[in-house]
Amino acid sequence: MKKISSLLMVAAAAFMVSCGGNAQKAAPAEETAKKLPVAVQLYSVRGDMEADFKGTLQKIKALGFDGVEFAGLFENDPAQVNAWCKEIGLNPISAHVPLADMLADVDKVIADYKTIGCEYIVVPYVTEERRPGGELFLQMVEEIRAIGEKCKAAGLTLLYHNHDFEFKKLESGEHGLDYLYANVPADLLQTELDQCWVHYSGLDPVEYLKKYTNRSPVVHLKNYHIEGEMEGDPYALIGLNEGEEKKSSAFEFRPLGHGVVDIAAIVEAATNEVGSKWLVVEQDNPSMDKTPMECVAMSVEYLKSIGAM
Repeated sequence: MKKISSLLMVAAAAFMVSCGGNAQKAAPAEETAKKLPVAVQLYSVRGDMEADFKGTLQKIKALGFDGVEFAGLFENDPAQVNAWCKEIGLNPISAHVPLADMLADVDKVIADYKTIGCEYIVVPYVTEERRPGGELFLQMVEEIRAIGEKCKAAGLTLLYHNHDFEFKKLESGEHGLDYLYANVPADLLQTELDQCWVHYSGLDPVEYLKKYTNRSPVVHLKNYHIEGEMEGDPYALIGLNEGEEKKSSAFEFRPLGHGVVDIAAIVEAATNEVGSKWLVVEQDNPSMDKTPMECVAMSVEYLKSIGAM
């Protein structure tokens, strides 16, 4: 009888080991699922950054972000910015740099952001004459090729951040953004698809993201709310298109989870299908009677609720 009891105890122990040892329960699926690191585009809190650069970085880290994407240094020394990021524990992954600044002195731009520790430099916006259909659009494509070559030689990667105007169709029927990516090789230019503007242009953000599988290392997550007919100009809401109506009752940028874009589907595709490396939260202007930092915090809470952070 004692022998049978001993055998039963051995079998039970073996069963426990096969289930994880010490009768531990298997980790919930959300704890074992693959997650991408998440950064914030600091344009979202640009007023805070200008007032207290280091303090704002500390607040961003406290919210749970892994990294940051810069939108100006506010006259801070690149080496100092690098030191702050290391001290705080933030990865300085990338920077939005006006195309005009890159054309004026691309070597300085590269040197500054390489000193900070960035992996990517991003073309954030182009003026009307350089957009699809504009007189300098084809010239812009070649300018970006040349900048991409400089970045590659320096060990950095150039990205292009879209709005909706890049989806204007050329005479060939091709979207301007697709023409850009078809005519500048992937080793010189990668995508930073802003999924808010992809959606706003009328395309499916998930399907468009999948179109650039293995060419979309950084994905911008942004949401918006729209109802009724558009009044005013959405670009005026972010300080562009001066002179246009700045207030629109129909359109406003929103924290993730509070708008019309299916952020969860985009996160899933970026994480598990497209080969992306980073997710970046951006909200051009605050809304819902919240401050910019409160809006960013709401986006964090949403990403946590879907298991993305």
